[in-house]
Amino acid sequence: MAGITLEQKIDAIFRFENGDESLTSIAKSLNLTTTEMLNFWIEKYHFHGPESLKKSYTRYTFEDKLYILNYMNENGLSSLEAAVHFNLPTPGTIRRWRISLANENVDSLILKKKGHTKLKRDNPKKAKNQIFEEGSLEALQAENERLRMENAFLKKLNALVQEKETLQRKTRRK
Repeated sequence: MAGITLEQKIDAIFRFENGDESLTSIAKSLNLTTTEMLNFWIEKYHFHGPESLKKSYTRYTFEDKLYILNYMNENGLSSLEAAVHFNLPTPGTIRRWRISLANENVDSLILKKKGHTKLKRDNPKKAKNQIFEEGSLEALQAENERLRMENAFLKKLNALVQEKETLQRKTRRK
């Protein structure tokens, strides 16, 4: 996709929406092996507008990645749907995060030191850096959300550790 310009993406979307061509024929004309990226562009275009189709170099923090993965699991979203919702560059971004988490490679999810932009969340009131008065409803809600995310992460991590131990026991028996 490196060679596909913003104009080509928008043109492909209009060609499909006008009913002139099928997704498959448009994908072939752009040298795409499947129609997945074309579907992704169409969804992003409708959800976020033409600016979302521009190349972006956003880096996501560990907390952002966990937030997106938890949101995706809690709402039953596919990688494509979550990538559209959070305006990620590709659905493969989420797939890489999930594989890293499944392989207990949590270090790969942690952002290395460099400048980065923060992920825009659905509700700006829930931004993690926002300071609330101790004991206020907002503070309790923010803490509750943070604890839910932490709990979901720890459950996943525990399941992965148990799975690893089971595999190690099976390997020793052989």
